[in-house]
Amino acid sequence: MASAITTLAADAPTLSAANTGFMLICSALVMLMTPGLAFFYGGMVRVKSSLNMLMMSFISLGIVTILWVLYGFSLAFGTDSGSLIGWNSDYVGLSGIGITELWDGYTIPVYVFAVFQLMFAVITPALISGALADRVKFGAWILFTALWVTVVYFPVAHWVWGAGGWLFELGVIDFAGGTAVHINAGAAALGVILVIGKRVGFKKDPMRPHSLPLVMLGAGLLWFGWFGFNAGSWLGNDDGVGAVMFVNTQVATAAAMLAWLGYEKLRHGSFTTLGAASGAVAGLVAITPAGGAVSPLGAIAVGVIAGLLCAMAVGLKYKFGYDDSLDVIGVHLVGGVVGSLLVGLFATGGVQSDVAGLFYGGGLEQLGKQAIGVFAVLAYSLVASALLAFLLDKTIGMRVSEDDEVAGIDQVEHAETAYDFSGAGGGAASRSTAAPAPSAASKKVDA
Repeated sequence: MASAITTLAADAPTLSAANTGFMLICSALVMLMTPGLAFFYGGMVRVKSSLNMLMMSFISLGIVTILWVLYGFSLAFGTDSGSLIGWNSDYVGLSGIGITELWDGYTIPVYVFAVFQLMFAVITPALISGALADRVKFGAWILFTALWVTVVYFPVAHWVWGAGGWLFELGVIDFAGGTAVHINAGAAALGVILVIGKRVGFKKDPMRPHSLPLVMLGAGLLWFGWFGFNAGSWLGNDDGVGAVMFVNTQVATAAAMLAWLGYEKLRHGSFTTLGAASGAVAGLVAITPAGGAVSPLGAIAVGVIAGLLCAMAVGLKYKFGYDDSLDVIGVHLVGGVVGSLLVGLFATGGVQSDVAGLFYGGGLEQLGKQAIGVFAVLAYSLVASALLAFLLDKTIGMRVSEDDEVAGIDQVEHAETAYDFSGAGGGAASRSTAAPAPSAASKKVDA
């Protein structure tokens, strides 16, 4: 009996400084994704809405961090209750956790796991904001974010990743957030825009990005941070799975970008910077659930399929009339669905687990499980998010007035503008050398 106890103790995980350090770096990388998303979205809107778009992402770092510490971590990763939600009083306020207490079965402290998962919770509601550009009151957005993570994100994270969660126990594979993050956010975006309606001038006025360099900067920061998002989700470096995920993240993203650009060239005749950035994000989204289950060749297939389908999907808003301002549904919802379902086809059975997809002799069983996970999260998030938006709209109001929207939400909601040119070319010297006033004849020509 004593020897058995000694053996068990010897086999118990011990704190790994290497894995702990790696996971802290990954957490910082995922945190950087939220400012990256702010730049990505901020550059895609018109000048008069760019600050608001930045703030709708950035504020999530404040709201969700506090709620996660107070009760979010406990709801998402506490002891399971009914396969639907968790709870652990030691996690409330993170007050009952020892500084060297390990996350169960791993070699990293609970604190490290908690802060890593916090960054996922932060970016998910920020993703929703891209669908709502130009028209949502900032105070209403703050309240929606707080309610949404409580009612939707924390429970769904438990379903997918929490021990005892019903999708976790079913065997749904979601390596880093295809269902819990991207389908969740994309479905929520659809639910909210169906309630609050379209922007003034949708399908009539030009609503082009005001700064494509900002979009490319944001996409680059997202791509960089996504290595922490994906590779870090294995919670360590001991067996090479995280390294495969890192490689697959790069490969799928590259493939999706090329596929999107190819589609764009054939369909519209040009290779655009916006297409390159959107294609890269589509690849990142699709490989997020699948990258720990597929080979690099499978990652190419995932990226190509996602790049093509997401490029096609972004135009559906004009056909069906829903105003998804910055293509959250076309990229995150569609990309998340594609990546999650392709696990059931391309899983090799030789990376994160022995589960094989259809193309590797595994039959249709895993594809069926993936479909259950996809549509359960989609349906719950869509309905719950629409209800939250409806309640807020009928109480405090979700939208700014039409006049405020036309004037510009930055000035109305934040009393600021993104770019101040008042000091450019001002001064006495420039006035003394100014061109003379045009003559009446020249005015007629100009007219």
